[in-house]
Amino acid sequence: MLRVLKKLYPGTKTELNYGNNWELLVAVILSAQCTDKRVNEVTKTLFKKYKKLDDYVNADLGEFEKDIRSTGFYKNKAKNVLAAAKVVRNDFGGKIPKTIEEMLAIPGVARKTANVVLVSAYGIHEGIAVDTHVRRLAIKFDLTDSKDPVKIERDLMEITPKKEWLYVNHTLVMFGRYVCKANKHDCLEHPLTEIYPKAVEVWPPQNNQKLI
Repeated sequence: MLRVLKKLYPGTKTELNYGNNWELLVAVILSAQCTDKRVNEVTKTLFKKYKKLDDYVNADLGEFEKDIRSTGFYKNKAKNVLAAAKVVRNDFGGKIPKTIEEMLAIPGVARKTANVVLVSAYGIHEGIAVDTHVRRLAIKFDLTDSKDPVKIERDLMEITPKKEWLYVNHTLVMFGRYVCKANKHDCLEHPLTEIYPKAVEVWPPQNNQKLI
């Protein structure tokens, strides 16, 4: 599966737009329950208004909430981003740390966010980010017996060579975003279902076919 996915999507670059590692972290936090396209629309203005880390440290919470409102869950995201700015400045000298343990000490950062930032910023892969696309496809292709993201990450890490970890999230996200989408559809001729036919879905269903 990875051989096919890497041919389809040879890079590991996120579709989020950013100019530095701090902006990457901001964009990833804003991307929770939001499309990358929407986040990029918001950050296009946001990153011009808040150019330095200190701009976030000194930002007004209410104003920042308005600036990111269209990304959804804006109150919690605004609180986390501004709190993260203070932690990054005060505890990490203004630089995004390079270990997952340190990343998890930053407000608003869970394992998925930490993994995405570490891979995109430094090429470091201490784990595999499990978002909605990765979770859905891991279950669809029987790569896990769990629905819990933490357990799914462990399962994927166990069956994937460590040198390939950095490709798993990116390629599955791209595949789930542009090929095997979450909406009901016919995936009979998808390249991965050719490898694992049990995952095939046909829409509309035929002959009482079991949908995944």
